[in-house]
Amino acid sequence: MNANLLLTRNLLRYSAARRTLCVQSDPLVMEKLTGKDDGIVLFRMNRPQTKNAISTVFLKKLRESIAAVKFDKNVRVVVLKSDVEGAFCTGADLKERKSMPVEQVPIFVDSLRASFSELELLPQPVIAAIDGYALGGGLEMALACDIRVASLDSKIGLTETKLAIIPGAGGTQRLTRAVGSSMAKELIFTGRMISGEEACRIGLVNHCTKSDSFSKALEIAREIVPRGPVAVRLAKVAVDAGAEVSLSNGLIVEQQCYAQVIPTKDRLEGLQAFAEKRPPSYKGE
Repeated sequence: MNANLLLTRNLLRYSAARRTLCVQSDPLVMEKLTGKDDGIVLFRMNRPQTKNAISTVFLKKLRESIAAVKFDKNVRVVVLKSDVEGAFCTGADLKERKSMPVEQVPIFVDSLRASFSELELLPQPVIAAIDGYALGGGLEMALACDIRVASLDSKIGLTETKLAIIPGAGGTQRLTRAVGSSMAKELIFTGRMISGEEACRIGLVNHCTKSDSFSKALEIAREIVPRGPVAVRLAKVAVDAGAEVSLSNGLIVEQQCYAQVIPTKDRLEGLQAFAEKRPPSYKGE
């Protein structure tokens, strides 16, 4: 074999291996699904050595992924999942936190809080697939998602009081809105971990599964994808914004959102498809 050709092949193999290593070492990877799952994006957490503990690099990757899909009209649903067996996310990286200067800690927590708010404010629905441990900041991240699915034996909790701190990335607020103030107080005061089954019973998660929660999350995502994307996004706005105001003001929010779907091409396509007795083909226009 020609020496130059051999060298070129080896360099290509090295480059490919290096790219693979970089992807595998990223704590969070964004993956766009294709084929029948076109329109679904996965945020895949992958820090096996720390059970997906949230480091500064992890947070950077999360924010980059959020920014990448935020204005992408081809993305209709986001699913947040773990590639690490036995762990969804165990919260902040305490080893990294321990090495932080005291003055750096509130800056990191502010960044954590802002990142989860950015996740919550994505225009697309976001589904959390919880398997294994979802603790502290890990649960706070899941609470920033629109829909949560957990396996029966998941371990879920805001355990911060065990470390003499409180949830600082939205947990005190979002958990309260999910399960009510009394239950939220009990779970936060005690730092108790509950199973996915109990989380489902108290309304903390939408569904619990015997094993792999991702299959159920993907099933829900596949149900959402063919719906009118403009309508889905505006429905999210109406529900989220309406929940923060009185009923009368919430109805005004709903009216404003409804007005925005009236002039869309998708609405006309829906009517036409109904008349022709065929599935609609929505373009997000």
